[in-house]
Amino acid sequence: MKKEFAHQWKSSKKIRKQRKYRYKAPLHVRHKFLSSNLSKDLRKKYNIRSLFLRKGDSIKVMRGEFKDKKGKIGDVDTRNLRVYIEGIQKNKKDGTKVSIPFQPSNLQITDLNLEDKKRTDILERKKAKQKPVEKKVEEKKK
Repeated sequence: MKKEFAHQWKSSKKIRKQRKYRYKAPLHVRHKFLSSNLSKDLRKKYNIRSLFLRKGDSIKVMRGEFKDKKGKIGDVDTRNLRVYIEGIQKNKKDGTKVSIPFQPSNLQITDLNLEDKKRTDILERKKAKQKPVEKKVEEKKK
């Protein structure tokens, strides 16, 4: 295996190669790993299953100790592939509060932060690519 990051790498069954790909990936590729699925309302609205996480998005925790908690994304850590949520913290022994890192796969986006023009452009492009789900179901019935 090569020591540097391989851009042409597609996939492998070996978990060590998958891990290595994630750890050696540059930040612009790591950004793609920070995506999470959308709630049912947003899926219907945008015809998209998942989207990259961004500061300001409202989310719901789907797994773990804080399951069903809701909050806004306070910080996105692309280096460690973790997301921090405002209001969800733990107390340390000395009394200081520390934010808890969450994996993006354990979160669900409930509301999008659409202040950025780049993000609205992405949504429009993805919406134009995808056909509405209802039409596919009607075609199969005929």
